Amino acid sequence: MTTPVTVRSRGEFRSDVEAGPHRFVIDEPVDAGGTALGPTPYDLLAAALGGCTSMTLHYYAKREKLPLDGVDVTVSHDRQYAKDCADCVAQAGFIHRFRVEIRLHGDLTPEQREHLLTIANRCPVKKTLSSEIKIDDVLVD
Repeated sequence: MTTPVTVRSRGEFRSDVEAGPHRFVIDEPVDAGGTALGPTPYDLLAAALGGCTSMTLHYYAKREKLPLDGVDVTVSHDRQYAKDCADCVAQAGFIHRFRVEIRLHGDLTPEQREHLLTIANRCPVKKTLSSEIKIDDVLVD
C-alpha cells in the first residue's frame, strides 16, 4: 500500500492536503461555493493522468534511447449521462470522459511518434481509471 494522503477541511470546501512531504490546497471555484484557492479534485485527477502519461513516455523514451526532448499533455474532463452515450456499455449514472492531448517534442520519426502514442496507454493511472475500482469508506476515531 502507498503512503496515505491526508486531507483536512473545517466547514468549507477548501481542503489542506498532506502528501508525504508536500503540502497544498484543493478547493472549488467561487461560483460553486468555494474560495478558488487551489485546484479542484477533478483538476488533480486530470493532473495525475497527465503527469503519469508524461512520465511513462519519458521513461520509455529514455530506456529505448529515443530523441524525446519533452512532452506536453493537456487533459480535459467531461461527464454525460450513460443513457446518452452511444459507445458506452453502462446505461445508468454518469460516464466520465477524459481527453488526453499529447504533444511530443524532439527529432522523432512518424513511426516513433505513433509508437509513443501506444506507450501512453501504459500509464498506470490510466490503467487504474480504466479498471474496476473499489473504495472502502471507514469511520475512525
